Amino acid sequence: MKLSEIIAVSGMAGLYKTIAQAKGSVIVESLEDKKRMPVYASQRVHTLEAISVFCTDKDIPLAEVFTKIAEKEKKGPALDHKSSEADMIKYFGEVLPDFDKERVHTSDIRKMLMWYNILQKNNMLDFEEETAGEGEEGKAELPASENAPAKKAAPKHQQKQAAPKPQKAAGGMKQTVRKTGVA
Repeated sequence: MKLSEIIAVSGMAGLYKTIAQAKGSVIVESLEDKKRMPVYASQRVHTLEAISVFCTDKDIPLAEVFTKIAEKEKKGPALDHKSSEADMIKYFGEVLPDFDKERVHTSDIRKMLMWYNILQKNNMLDFEEETAGEGEEGKAELPASENAPAKKAAPKHQQKQAAPKPQKAAGGMKQTVRKTGVA
């Protein structure tokens, strides 16, 4: 299972699996009730692959956190996300002892526990494909602009020159220059 296919949508509880793309939206299916719906480009969407947890020395990807919870619970369900704040912080401290207690809020822990339990209930806790495919560590750490292949510039004689744009006059109308035969 790839975490890049699982998304969380701001303002909507639960997790969603991407099914298809439509014009101006993505069709998703809820992992809890299997209902399909469109998610529009104006909504804030995050793939679980892109989420990481703040720790004292480095950030840990969410897949690694889920793997640690699965090891602790022997692939069983985790602590309920409706538990008390103290219980959730204590539980998360057992799973990830070096998490940054100032930057990781209780609401973040609540979401992670809820997401883990949803994935566990749907038998989607197998993350080996992604961790095995990330052999090039340097590539994963670079921003997307640096991962893209460099574009070669065309020779100067092949480059297109931009046509001059008409300027607007004071009234907001386009003004064009007319050439007459007189110098």
